[in-house]
Amino acid sequence: MGAHEHPQPPGAAPAADGIGRRRFLGYVLAASTLTVAAELGEAVLAPTSAAAAVPSVPGPAEIYDLNDMLTHATLPTANLITIRVDTDGTASFALPRAEVGQGITTSSAMIVAEELDLPLDKVHVTLAEARPELLFNQLTGGSNTTISTFTPIRVAAAVARGRLLQAAALELGEAVDTLTAKAGIITSTVTGKSIDYGELAEKAAGVTTSQVSVTLKEASEFKVIGTAQRRVDALAAVTGRKTFAMDLHVPGALPAMVCRPPTINGTVRSVDNLAEVRAMPGITDVARISTGVAVRGRTFGQCIDAVRALKVTWGPGTAEDASDDTVQAELRKAELPLPALDLLTKSVDARFTFHFASNSALETNCAVADVRQDSAEIWASLKSPITAQEQIALTLGLPTAAVKVHVTEGGGSFGRKLFHDGAAEAAEISKVMGKPVRLMWHRTDDFRQGRTHPMSISRVRATYALGQVLTYDQRHTSVATDFGHGVGEIITAEAARLPVGDLTFSETIFALTQQTPYNFGVVTQLLSEVDKGFNTGSMRNIYSPNVRCAQELVVDELAKRMGKDPYKFRRTFLKDERARAVLDKVAEVGEWGRSMPAGTAQGIALHPEYHSCVAVLAEIDCRPGTTGRKVPDAYTGPRVTKVVCAVDAGLAVNPRGLEAQMMGGIMDGIAITLSSGLHLDNGHFLEGSWDNYFYTRQWNTPPELEIVVMPPTTSKPGGAGELAVAGAMAAVACAYARATGAMPTTFPINHGEPLGFEPLPTTPPIPASPTDGLDRAF
Repeated sequence: MGAHEHPQPPGAAPAADGIGRRRFLGYVLAASTLTVAAELGEAVLAPTSAAAAVPSVPGPAEIYDLNDMLTHATLPTANLITIRVDTDGTASFALPRAEVGQGITTSSAMIVAEELDLPLDKVHVTLAEARPELLFNQLTGGSNTTISTFTPIRVAAAVARGRLLQAAALELGEAVDTLTAKAGIITSTVTGKSIDYGELAEKAAGVTTSQVSVTLKEASEFKVIGTAQRRVDALAAVTGRKTFAMDLHVPGALPAMVCRPPTINGTVRSVDNLAEVRAMPGITDVARISTGVAVRGRTFGQCIDAVRALKVTWGPGTAEDASDDTVQAELRKAELPLPALDLLTKSVDARFTFHFASNSALETNCAVADVRQDSAEIWASLKSPITAQEQIALTLGLPTAAVKVHVTEGGGSFGRKLFHDGAAEAAEISKVMGKPVRLMWHRTDDFRQGRTHPMSISRVRATYALGQVLTYDQRHTSVATDFGHGVGEIITAEAARLPVGDLTFSETIFALTQQTPYNFGVVTQLLSEVDKGFNTGSMRNIYSPNVRCAQELVVDELAKRMGKDPYKFRRTFLKDERARAVLDKVAEVGEWGRSMPAGTAQGIALHPEYHSCVAVLAEIDCRPGTTGRKVPDAYTGPRVTKVVCAVDAGLAVNPRGLEAQMMGGIMDGIAITLSSGLHLDNGHFLEGSWDNYFYTRQWNTPPELEIVVMPPTTSKPGGAGELAVAGAMAAVACAYARATGAMPTTFPINHGEPLGFEPLPTTPPIPASPTDGLDRAF
């Protein structure tokens, strides 16, 4: 496993679109110690065009994408993001985003340390609790955190540094321009006297709030940003000291679990043995709630026993009798038509099916809630905490200010924690029982009643003649994606749930995320959605993995029909030089075109997104029994043996963190291509735990994995959190097609094979084996 980093050389000039020496406005806030805030964010990045025989008009996402929209939505409240310098010489920053393993607490600390000239270990980043005044500025999603907070954090840190220098000038009796700041100490270049930030924290504080002007550092001056740093929370993570929701000790909050229906969103009709279950050892409360029957006990083990013992009569759910086949038929009926085919051109026509996939993270849905008559307090990992606070307050009949929502660190998300299902459920249980609870979903709950990536089909037609692609049309039809979290607050959240509003949201998100990086003449990409009976969500990359996978497979087929090499074909039609550079890099490092045995092959693919671009080269072995690796009997499919990834994410704040994001995205891409999918049967999913949901395991991880971080082509960061998923999925699919000689059209590829596992029973939904139950719950 290797990585290449190409930091901008010292003294290099900033890119043309860089911040340079522009002036920014910030604020010194009235406080006991130095507290500062920022005002301005980044501007939109214009696309780069390239000439071609049949050029394509830039699509919406090439002009103004989802990330631009999210960034611009944060600008009005950017001045509410604050940094505080304390008397111990440390800086504290409450990040209004959710840390779910992507490393943003580390990158944010690096930005503060850089502009404040403070050692990284003296910057303390915590997660802000829900702050309704931030409006759209507390949503974690769309790979937007670093882009939208990069400048506001720098401005706030620069304001703090300027105030500290002014305070030091008064304290030392020196002119400000004779002072230098380094590692939290200000020194006079004339007398050599020095004073540290801690001694100046109170002296630099503002008596009243005032506006000041600052100049940010040039990229060539960076000493922290752009360097590979270990995660600031790494030690806590590997030693088990990292605090998640279930690690919190809230007085009186006892474990709680829910007995859930056998089919998706089923309802409780009656409970036959409430008194009997209430009398079980350790059980304190049993109550009907909107999603099932909740139990509260001294231990989670006792709660599991109680859930198993409940005798519930269930009503039908929202997807009763639905199966993979019925949903696929529904999608086919809703498919938008393609344009008429010109008889003078040739075409590639294909239809791809993408089955439901689970976006359950390693940490199941968890939350702590303490609801009282006139107030409520919630602890959970939430990527849209303002929406959670406002909607929970509405449900409880309390003023928003009476509901305090604390954001805890999360053990993964992949879009799951955009929704506050667990927090809302914990609040409901606490209210009904009149006691604080520590709610944990069982692993099977997450797979069967949790959020899923919706099933979809993608119909593609590309026409070509005389060595040119003339048209590219894609009709993506999907089970409806729930955008009920809105853009981070209750107004857009409620609008997204309206009968017309949800489709408007979906169409907007689709248009602002999907683009074709090739000059393929007249390009159309349209979305149609059906069936709102499922619990869906914005799983990592939303529509992009499926849309990109279909597109890149068609690109390979076009190259084949036109007698071209897949890599050279892509290179010829690319619009953008940044895309061409990452494509060239993976072809070079991955030795594209090298001789390989029959049954093995390379695949190559490209994915642009949010002002970033990634190219992935994957090698696959589709020969049975040739890997020499011990694997479970349940999975005998192809294995990816090598992946090379080249990424241009603009200015990489932490190249090491960027590499980790690419690795995680690659594993996701491998999984959803080859093995990770849900089987829907009679209104429920058959998968119930990780032992029968075949995510990429250690035995299926490519033994050769190389990440190349490209030299920065801009002084601004681009989006990276989801970038590699679509690129990896497409590259693996293309490799599979070349190795087997047949283009795959159903994903995951093993979906139609025998299950390879015995499905857990639907009643009771929690496994009957105590060992299984505990293993899967934790």
